[in-house]
Amino acid sequence: MSWALFIDESGQDQRQSPYEVLAGLAVEDRQIWPLIRQLSDAQEHHFGMRLFDAYGNEAKAQKLLDRRAFKHAAQLSTIPQGRRRQLAKEILEDGTAVTRERLTALGQAKIAYCSFALHLARQHGAQAFASIVPQSAPRPEKSTSLRKDYAYLFERFYAFLGTKTDGPMGYLVFDELDKSASHVLLGQVASYFIKTRAGRARSRLIIPEPFFVHSDLTTLVQLADIIAYAISWGLRLKGMTKECRKELAPVVREVLALRFRHETETRTVWGYKVIDDLRPAPAQMA
Repeated sequence: MSWALFIDESGQDQRQSPYEVLAGLAVEDRQIWPLIRQLSDAQEHHFGMRLFDAYGNEAKAQKLLDRRAFKHAAQLSTIPQGRRRQLAKEILEDGTAVTRERLTALGQAKIAYCSFALHLARQHGAQAFASIVPQSAPRPEKSTSLRKDYAYLFERFYAFLGTKTDGPMGYLVFDELDKSASHVLLGQVASYFIKTRAGRARSRLIIPEPFFVHSDLTTLVQLADIIAYAISWGLRLKGMTKECRKELAPVVREVLALRFRHETETRTVWGYKVIDDLRPAPAQMA
């Protein structure tokens, strides 16, 4: 048995997002395909078609959960599901066929789908992890060292794997960046797992070489993107003082329900970690 950690991010452009979030969704290997199939069925149920077919690329959370989606969804009362699916499909197939009812249906379908998709992940035993960074946090200058948000994400994933009695291995699945950026990240991850004491310890359970995939073809990376976006804009833990979008509450409830939690003799280990400083500590070399 093994667990895949599907990783995506939100707010890395450091523009409008209140927090920079690196999120991971851990799914057991035997659950990956059944979950993907059910998510595909859920898209057909809510939109009358696959989201990739609708948009031609990844349906990012900023398309599904932006302010306009909620504004449109609130224009009219709740549309019955069958009628809503038909209206949503019509506007996705023809973006010029805009009516108030179709816009409302699409907004309601987007919100319903995101909440249901996260609920499905929880039903399949998935667990979520996230490193949350204020946009004002100090950041490292150009460095070959792995950033703290990645290190903390791996630390929590390692802790999660350690709670399993059957000794599973974990592997990392990243959204593919441009080729040069992927090579840089690959080098940083390899250096972390090979050259630092913490990394070498965690390589006992985490395979050090990550996989890179096209997110528009990988349903579970898209789900990690939804988690990252919802945390950035709608989740507020201790120390997170930026204003949040309260309309995201139904999605945030599902994001919180997915959060990893483990009780030790001395403390509670949470899957979501707020990091106030991204500059790496001096590497512990041996």
